[in-house]
Amino acid sequence: MKPDRIIAFVMAGGQGSRLQPLTTARSKPSVPFGARYRIVDLVLSNLVNSNISTIYLLVQYKSQSLIEHVRKSWTISPLLQQQFVTVVPPQMRVSENWFQGTADAVHQNINLIEEQAPDLVAVFGADHIYRMDIQQMVDFHKANQADVSIAALPVPLRDARGFGVIATGPDGRIQAFQEKPANPAAMPGDPHQAFASMGNYIFKTDVLIEALDEARRNGETDFGGHVLPRLLRSHRLFAYDFATNVIPGIKPYEHRVYWRDVGNIDAYFDAHKDVLGAEPVFDMFNPQWPIYSSGYQGPVARVLGGELRNTLLGAATIVHEGTRITNSIIRREAVIEEDVEIEDCIIMDYVRVGRGARLRRVIVDRHNQIAAGDCIGLDPEADLKRFHVSEGGVTVVQSGRANYFARDILGTGGLGRSYSG
Repeated sequence: MKPDRIIAFVMAGGQGSRLQPLTTARSKPSVPFGARYRIVDLVLSNLVNSNISTIYLLVQYKSQSLIEHVRKSWTISPLLQQQFVTVVPPQMRVSENWFQGTADAVHQNINLIEEQAPDLVAVFGADHIYRMDIQQMVDFHKANQADVSIAALPVPLRDARGFGVIATGPDGRIQAFQEKPANPAAMPGDPHQAFASMGNYIFKTDVLIEALDEARRNGETDFGGHVLPRLLRSHRLFAYDFATNVIPGIKPYEHRVYWRDVGNIDAYFDAHKDVLGAEPVFDMFNPQWPIYSSGYQGPVARVLGGELRNTLLGAATIVHEGTRITNSIIRREAVIEEDVEIEDCIIMDYVRVGRGARLRRVIVDRHNQIAAGDCIGLDPEADLKRFHVSEGGVTVVQSGRANYFARDILGTGGLGRSYSG
């Protein structure tokens, strides 16, 4: 039997305003994650591992960093014309507007669907941390003769008030949508959990095209808020239970059903805790379901001395003697000088931490130089005068890239913006 022809639209245009200042100069999907990845690498890896390799990445706000990352990291095969990840900014083919919502973004690129003529279209978000075999969702979609399938995550009923909740029948067919309901509907057979929409959809192609055309006529712009509730009255919509998804290579100690929305600084910071430890909740090393990213050709990390505990090091990082690093992630080409103490931190690419500095619960964005002896994360009141501090008490040192080139041009040296006490 001929396999289904599936194309994917990945929605990567969000502003990510709640992740400020990490999104000051980049979109949310382009924000680094772990020791070598970007957030967008998770959804792209899920698609490619699921044998869906015709992928359009729809971008909009502050997209240059994401465009460069895709250019360097996601060339699948120039010989196979239907295997690609390509960036699609607003083309303004059908209007003079930027993307006004998820449905409008796909409608503005409806010509790509018509050119590819797929059997099914996957519309997925680009800003969550998870593993998913999308072919299992496709099998569910076909078995139920669904017009639209929506990936749904079981969440405790007490927490469901903060989500878009899907009410279903015993067979999984959707009966109603509830947007952050005060009294969410429980899952069939489980009174303690509710289905929360993950914002990932599988459409029959003809159903999607017709729905988008009607949405355009009606002035509708969003899938979750407009298109799907309208389709519910006339089509077969089903909720795919993400908890049934099985990924090969998952270790016994991992959370088998792992999905994190890293939409704010505290959630982003906490998700990094899940990739640390001898038995991480989310082990990013899985040869049977790899996470792909940049094929960086630099050297390995060098540890010249010091004490490191529960720490990930990116390529070409240098750690000098006398340093103590605990529960932290140090990304690519960072330099940690002598006698530095780093605890519960994320140190991003091209950062130099000067001799004797002390950092605790800090995210240092790229291209920064932390001055010798500086203390960050130990005095909240002092930190508020210099940096962004989240509600959960995480201090964020904004990217120093704006000063990076200026310092080089002026011959002042350093890796970026310099902070001193």
